[in-house]
Amino acid sequence: MRQAWRWFGPNDPVTLDTVRQAGATDIVSALHHVPPGEAWTLEDVERHRSIIETTPPGRSPLSWSVIESIPVADDIKRHGAGATQSIAAWIASLEAAAKGGLKIVCYNFMPVVDWTRTDLDWPLPTGATGLRFEQDAFAAFDLYILQRPGAENDYDQGARERAKALADALDDAAVERLTKTIAAGLPGSTTDALSLDAFRERLAAYRGIDANKLRQHLIEFLEKVAPVAEKLSVKLTLHPDDPPRPLFGLPRVASTGDDYAALFGAVPSEANGMCFCTGSLGVRADNDLPALAHRFASRIHFAHLRATKRDRDGLSFHEADHLDGDVDMVAVLDVLLREDRKRPDGGKIPFRPDHGHRMVDDLTSGRRVNPGYTAVGRLKGLAELRGVMRALEHPARTN
Repeated sequence: MRQAWRWFGPNDPVTLDTVRQAGATDIVSALHHVPPGEAWTLEDVERHRSIIETTPPGRSPLSWSVIESIPVADDIKRHGAGATQSIAAWIASLEAAAKGGLKIVCYNFMPVVDWTRTDLDWPLPTGATGLRFEQDAFAAFDLYILQRPGAENDYDQGARERAKALADALDDAAVERLTKTIAAGLPGSTTDALSLDAFRERLAAYRGIDANKLRQHLIEFLEKVAPVAEKLSVKLTLHPDDPPRPLFGLPRVASTGDDYAALFGAVPSEANGMCFCTGSLGVRADNDLPALAHRFASRIHFAHLRATKRDRDGLSFHEADHLDGDVDMVAVLDVLLREDRKRPDGGKIPFRPDHGHRMVDDLTSGRRVNPGYTAVGRLKGLAELRGVMRALEHPARTN
């Protein structure tokens, strides 16, 4: 398997030399300055690739091998094949990427927001901090800050009462912080946030779209783009929903094994693949991660390896150490390595350590970090994963 690292471009506080020092060889990146719905150009792709792959004298080479991501524009999720202009722009971006030598594209189909958390610096017993999703805090935002119409129907009485008590205890600064944290997950972005009014407008635009309709729109999108990807020898890898359940009254359609099976059945193209994210899928107790990895092994062309730890309520969770969450990471890696050994050199599975803790120098006051994408926390995660892989690949075990 190829050890990779997500890098957000020249403005990323984590430098390419840091990536080299972490021991990664492959870069996962994107043209983050291009808004969703606009086409990438070959010139932009080649410029970004040159930044990554132009190796200073004496430095270890890096290869840009995965795009994460080409954002799927909002109107594609709402209108499916009817969003002709946005789909054409997405295909143009795909073609530019392929001409630039990139053969793996990660994307997601989460409506309105990507990953959602309620705390970006939740204190851990070690003194480090991590990302956290607290169900009661989310409900407090949904019910009493956002005041989403119909939100009360998504929570039982006990949940509403706990959320009300929590909301009443928040001062203005805490309300602003929670709002900014939840609204930070714009597709293709790491720092931008929707205003509260804009958030309500985006949610309202999905009125009448249930899981069946959203799934059909995803299938229609794939029916357009998968044949192009197949001709270009590009693998499309759909990232799971994060968290893997409906939020804000909106459906999610990439949360379980059955969700993926339905998509692979509807669009059987070899280009239609999966980004196997152990953190997102692992939030659901009913997702058996080693079994899912085995079930979809041939469709996995990219992996995010991280671990989440669920609270007793089964809904709240935090980002745990990479080997110490609810995910049986050793068993997952065993399945992935077995699949990887079957593949030719050009088809090896890239993986990246995902959502590291904020720790050591990254805790320095005033130091800029992208939430979840700290240097030291991911380096620690990659080292742990690499150690497990080295043990699983030992000749005494594999022969």
